[in-house]
Amino acid sequence: MTQPSTEALTHLATELSEAFPADTIVILGKGPSAEDVEPRVFKDRLTIGINDAERIHPTDVTIFYEDWVVQSLQDDGLHARAYITSTDFSPADKSVVKAPHRPLGNDEEDLMLSRFQSREEFSVEGAIFLSALELARAVADRKGRTQTVYMVGFDFTGGTGPARSATTSFAPDSSLRRANLEIQQYIMRNALYVLEDSNLDVKHVGAKEFSALTVGDLNVQHRVQVTQPGKVEDAAAVETPTVEITAEITTNHFGDLQRLEQLVHTAHAAGADWVKVQKRDVDTFYTPQQLAAPYKSPFGSTFGDYRRQLELDKEGFLFLDELTKDLGIGWFTSVLDQPSFEWIMRELAVPLVKLPSTISEKKDYLEHVAQNYTGSLVISTGMTDASYEDWLLETFTKQETLYLLHCNSAYPTPDEHTNIGVVRHYAELAARQVDKPGPRIVPGYSSHDFGWMASALAVAAGAGMVEKHVKLGTTEWAHFDAVAVDLSTNAFQEYVDAIRKAQVHVGSTEKKITASEHHKY
Repeated sequence: MTQPSTEALTHLATELSEAFPADTIVILGKGPSAEDVEPRVFKDRLTIGINDAERIHPTDVTIFYEDWVVQSLQDDGLHARAYITSTDFSPADKSVVKAPHRPLGNDEEDLMLSRFQSREEFSVEGAIFLSALELARAVADRKGRTQTVYMVGFDFTGGTGPARSATTSFAPDSSLRRANLEIQQYIMRNALYVLEDSNLDVKHVGAKEFSALTVGDLNVQHRVQVTQPGKVEDAAAVETPTVEITAEITTNHFGDLQRLEQLVHTAHAAGADWVKVQKRDVDTFYTPQQLAAPYKSPFGSTFGDYRRQLELDKEGFLFLDELTKDLGIGWFTSVLDQPSFEWIMRELAVPLVKLPSTISEKKDYLEHVAQNYTGSLVISTGMTDASYEDWLLETFTKQETLYLLHCNSAYPTPDEHTNIGVVRHYAELAARQVDKPGPRIVPGYSSHDFGWMASALAVAAGAGMVEKHVKLGTTEWAHFDAVAVDLSTNAFQEYVDAIRKAQVHVGSTEKKITASEHHKY
């Protein structure tokens, strides 16, 4: 059904805002890097394609103005649910929004950007990604909240051509088209500037100086891809299980936001998916006698002086939240007592909460969380047996996801006590839970042993999350876990690399003939 007015954009945006509750939008161009983005990045996200980019990945909306695109789309079959075009393209079973085309000519870019900022009219701009961004803005208007937008496949690299799957006999190539790339890159840079402090948080994905993240960063951020070193050209994507790696900071930031920033940056650079801190109400968690005990540190002369300094306040948590958003890494916190839980729920929007082994005997508090928190939970099971597992599954029934992290609470854990077979047991629990009511179970492993071997074995046993304690250097006065790896060395990078390699080795659960196999005789 063709809708001939520009007001149809508002109607389309309303439909899309209702159909895609996730506040993430992907705008897909045809640059070669688009093919390196894993499919799960697009999963359940509104995807807006430029020209015939739907040949690379199915889009929900496609925007174009040239007739050759019609031929290419029809040749490959129509994948989008709606089309925005200035052409006569009117497929019977698709929604089509008609809009005038505004060509990109000499000295036109400033006028184009002026139209983009005024928002007085909608057109299919010569720099089509501006029209896609305007559709994204309209969706954000309908939802009434900020949308994160990933600009994928906008490489602006003349001479490399489009992604292989988007190469067609219909698409013309010319020196003029290649010259326009430089202008379009200028427009992209300016659009990013214009949209600062708007209802779009736009992240260019690529290798430009204005890129927010690389394709590799995007894939890791969505925890969907691990590739083997020395990728063979034209090789199919490696199928691997999803494993989320958590850098467990605990209180090793010492309440120092600069130190916290260093820890987070280094963990992110090594390839962690999450960083985790702790929150406890010091004055109720410890006894008065413990708090008054002598303890020499830069923060005072008592244990209470020391422990109070190690806690992040609201400003510290907001700093952590903003920092991790900028980097594209997740964060969560262990919440060790009910006062801290109530404070966290009241003051912060925490993406994930952990209940550590330390408090496994505090059943009243655990039951309070079970009844009053429906988000995703990470629960470590150190110092517990099978009866605790049964109690957890009976008690935590309202949550979205339960990450069950097997661990041994000895620091360090002897090799013979890591018992990675428990992770396999948790994986079996998760498989049985799939079709039952209640939370989804993700098996995992919290490493209190030295090195990476037990964690890599946990991946093979089915772990969807592994956790490693980290620190930054050493001090003469702080207590560090004996197994915390020092981020000022390469130890955590080696740990992450080993986990990623383990994912590659685990690979697919489907027995099939691989590209490397052949009969000798």
